[in-house]
Amino acid sequence: MTKHLTDVRFSDLNLEAPILQGLEEAGFEFCTPIQAESLPHALEGRDVAGQAQTGTGKTIAFLLAAFNYMLTKEPAEGRKPTQPRAVMLAPTRELAIQIHKDALQLATHLDFRIGLVYGGTGYEKQKAFLEKGVDILIGTPGRLIDYLKQGVYDFRAVDISVMDEADRMFDLGFIDDIRYVLRRMPPAKERLSLLYSATLSHRVGELAYDFMDDPVEVKVTPEDTMTLAQINETIYYPANDEKLPLLVGLLRKSQATRSMVFINTKREAERIYCTLAGNGFKAEMLSGDVPQNKREKLLGMFSSGEIEVLIATDVAARGLHIPDVSHVYNYDLPQDQEDYVHRIGRTGRAGASGEAISFACERFAFSLGDIEKFIQHKIPVASITDDLLPKLEPPIPSPFAKKRDARGRPVRGQRNDRRPQRQSSRKPDQERKPRREPKKEIEVPDMPLSEMKPRLEGDDKTAIEHHHPEKNKLPHRLRGIEIPAIG
Repeated sequence: MTKHLTDVRFSDLNLEAPILQGLEEAGFEFCTPIQAESLPHALEGRDVAGQAQTGTGKTIAFLLAAFNYMLTKEPAEGRKPTQPRAVMLAPTRELAIQIHKDALQLATHLDFRIGLVYGGTGYEKQKAFLEKGVDILIGTPGRLIDYLKQGVYDFRAVDISVMDEADRMFDLGFIDDIRYVLRRMPPAKERLSLLYSATLSHRVGELAYDFMDDPVEVKVTPEDTMTLAQINETIYYPANDEKLPLLVGLLRKSQATRSMVFINTKREAERIYCTLAGNGFKAEMLSGDVPQNKREKLLGMFSSGEIEVLIATDVAARGLHIPDVSHVYNYDLPQDQEDYVHRIGRTGRAGASGEAISFACERFAFSLGDIEKFIQHKIPVASITDDLLPKLEPPIPSPFAKKRDARGRPVRGQRNDRRPQRQSSRKPDQERKPRREPKKEIEVPDMPLSEMKPRLEGDDKTAIEHHHPEKNKLPHRLRGIEIPAIG
């Protein structure tokens, strides 16, 4: 029995036969601790608030509970196809995609229509799929609420609500959206509510109190630690100018085929990318502003081994299940101690071993105390030797930088060739007409303005009056006003 599994078999639980068949075909026999402790309560119809580290099988736990509940409980009377029975919320697109992928794998023998909604791509395609009706709806809050407000579906017949990575929902500012969604579902006593997170903070507890029906709290952590026991943690103390050479030296020493490098800013990610590419590494960069279709392509290339090193901001810290990530580098220590747990959780998944290497540099070392307090142990310190600081080749030019002219100003993009051009009706040998008629020259007679007025009529009178020297000598506010003589 591997360390991350228990002696509890899925066949020992009260799961329906089609679910067990799907588990067997997917290669799952024994439960992880969070599955073994939370599933019995959920299968009895009790609400569950579960805490467990990333990579310990929380997704499968709530999927199995939702499937079983839907098989054993009749849907609401008069339910329409556009009224989903289960709604599963995730904070990030990547996590929503991963949940959907796992759901499809486990539901091969279930007659459920499973929908996925997330922002950044496929707006009309997703909408068209949903309009035909779904049984299970998985998505991120923004796009999910968008379709809800349009009336594409409603939540009046929801039997199961699931919130995954609930603490991250707060971090990303989704709490008002979550409350908006939950208030449009039947009352808590009339549905099964499941909440899973790597940490159960006070904020998450308040949400559970407001929208769940007396949930059973299940906390699963390795002995006296918040991080996974199979991950070997190490920390270095480099100066700021030693960080890049140290990263290259460690990557060369490990010879790993799949490593992740976490940083705090996109600008630093670009610098690391250019340096690694210039020193012979197949690297790519993943940040929040990368288009969704490109993000999915990069993750696919990383999973298949085409990319050796994935440089990422915290957008990739949760919800990504990429097999065989052997090394995680915290190039910048995270400023939120919980993010440390999620970052290093990209390695050591499903019982595999992994390496988590962190740099406590001059800028971010202040975060280390909070991180060690949170994970409840000291991270072993490693020394920096000369062989870990190689001389670097020059970085490649940044492909992300905006093109600039000789004065350093951004170069504007070329005109779109597909835009229809307005055709000129002028013949080649035809003279171009001026856009405006030239102003008419006004001849002002050489006589006093008082003598000239009676002789002028209409437009000429107005124009000549306006240009007369006597008129223009007066201030604007006095022009046209008769001034009495003095003396």
